[in-house]
Parts: sequence; structure tokens; C-alpha cells
Amino acid sequence: MTGAWYVLLALMFAAFAVGEGWDFGTGALHLLVARSPAERRQVVRAVAPLWSWNEVWLIAAGGVLFLAFPKVFATALSGYYLAVFLLLWCLVLRGIALEVVGHLADPMWQAFWDTVFAGSSALLALLFGAAFGNVLRGVPLGDDGRMFLPLFTDFGMRGRVGILDWYTMSVALFTLVLLAAHGATGLARRTSGPLELRSQRYARWLWPAVVILLPVVSVETGLVRPGFFASIAQRPAAWLAVFALAAGLFSVLLGMLRGRQSLAFAGSCLVVAGLVGGAAASMYPEMLHSTLDPANSITAANGAADEHGLRMALVWWPIALVLSLGYAGYVARRTGGKVHIEETRAVIALSSQRPE
Repeated sequence: MTGAWYVLLALMFAAFAVGEGWDFGTGALHLLVARSPAERRQVVRAVAPLWSWNEVWLIAAGGVLFLAFPKVFATALSGYYLAVFLLLWCLVLRGIALEVVGHLADPMWQAFWDTVFAGSSALLALLFGAAFGNVLRGVPLGDDGRMFLPLFTDFGMRGRVGILDWYTMSVALFTLVLLAAHGATGLARRTSGPLELRSQRYARWLWPAVVILLPVVSVETGLVRPGFFASIAQRPAAWLAVFALAAGLFSVLLGMLRGRQSLAFAGSCLVVAGLVGGAAASMYPEMLHSTLDPANSITAANGAADEHGLRMALVWWPIALVLSLGYAGYVARRTGGKVHIEETRAVIALSSQRPE
């Protein structure tokens, strides 16, 4: 039963990385691909329909941690106290920027909130990348099952580590580049006109950077966690993730060469999901690896809740999943297709009208 909930948790984190990762990447490129206020509103309109729904996967993942793996939830939340608050502030500022900017007519305030949107999105990509690097590297879990991570210590990757070191910073940088490529690919699919062309251009620059950085980060991961790639070779689920990653990269290349934007974006989603799935499959059964002593690590077995509670919760989880996916499908169908600059200008003109 714990294995089933581990798989569900990995799927929710993968869904969050694919959906909200596209939002983060789009926001990070916001000021680069959009050259006018109308084009910046075009970017926001491309992201707006599902940006809040994509965050549901993060809340759902947190709920599963609380329900199925309460020891992991309690240890991680208290140990990552500083990082959690940084994430929350960035999520709040990004949400405010998305909601407020369309209601402002003053160019100065529009520029301010556009900058907040871009900066918070880029910082969120870096923070989640650093968090991913922390999970891969491990955390300073003591024999009492507790930990605390300062922002940094000596930038080493053993012993009493901090949130930031050379490895987690490199994973954060790779995550930013990957999500920016993911965002550019999706933005090219969702927009038209000059914005579409610039997004395609950035995608062609960013994906080669992803291909270059991926082996570098992989070698670093092998050095930090020596048994990581040996686990991949032993687990069919990890093979599936590696296959998804390779198929995704091929689809991105083929889609960009043939101008098939939906194929390129589908491949981009596979790349992101494959990386998250491969990491989850390779780490199992460990969920929090201890850099002090591997014996202190928290696994899916010793961090799980009562078996009866897990079985009861598994009855209700599919109902929530169907409702959530049904809502997302409805919104996507109503707001699908490309966002055109002419429609965006009309929306801006309508919203700028004030009753006398």
C-alpha cells in the first residue's frame, strides 16, 4: 500500500512540474519574448486559464504527504522552514501580479507588476530546482529524525549541508533553463504573430542548452549519490522514465524541425515528467536521504501512516482526481487554441473603459 501511495505522490509532483513548470518558464521569459504592453497581456492571457489549477497539484502532493507519509511531511516542513516561506512569498507575488495587472491602466504600475511576474516566476523555478537538488543529494537527518537546513553552510555536499551548495545550485540553474525551454515551447503553441516567432526562437536556443546541461547534472548526481544510476538499471519503472525522457527530446527536436508545435510541446512535457519520474523511481524506497548517516534516512515504509488509513483514503482519491481533471478539461476546452494579439488589444481597450 505504501508503494501505491508513493507512486501517486510521484505522479502528482510530475503533473505539477509539467503544468506549473510551463507557467514558471513562461513567466521567466515574459519580458524577453513580449516587446509591448499588448504582447505582455497576450502572454498573461495564454497562461491565465489554468495557472491556478496547476498549483492544485502542489497542494494535492502536500496533502498526500500529510495523509500517507506524515513523518516525511513533518520533518521536511520543519527542516525547510526558510525555503517554504520563500516559496510562499514568490507564489503569492506571482499570483497577485497575474490577477492585478489586467486591471491597471497606468503604464508604470503595469511595468512594475510585469517585472514582479517575471522575477517571481524565475525565482520559483530556481527554488523548486534547488529543492529537487536537495531531495536528490540528501538532508542532514540526525538519529532523532530531525533536521534543519540553513540557506548555506560551507557549500559542501556531505555532513551538515545547507539548502544551497554547488550541486543544488547547478540543479537549480538546469531547472530554470529546462522550464524556460518548456515555457517557450508551450508559448509558441498558445500564441500567434511576432510573439509566437520569438518564442520559437528562444525554444531553439534553450533546448540545446538543456541537452548540454543534462549530462553535466547527471554526472554530478552520480557523484553525490553513487548508487543512483545503479538503481535505474535495476528498476523497470525507471526504464520507462528514461524512455519517456528520450522520446520527449526526440519529439521536441522533430516538432521544432517540422513546425509541429503540439508535438514539440508534448515532447517537452514528456521530458519534464521523465526527469521527475526517473528520480522518484531511482530513490525508492528512500524519501529523505540522510547526509549524516544513511541509517537515519526516512523511507516510504518507516515514514508511512497506518495501513488501514491508507486503504480508506485510496477509495476517495480517484473521486477527487476525476473532479479535478474534469474541471481542467472543461476550462481547457473553453479557452483552448491560440491567443491572438488583435483579441488581446480588444480586451485591453474594453477593460480600460471606465463608467462616467
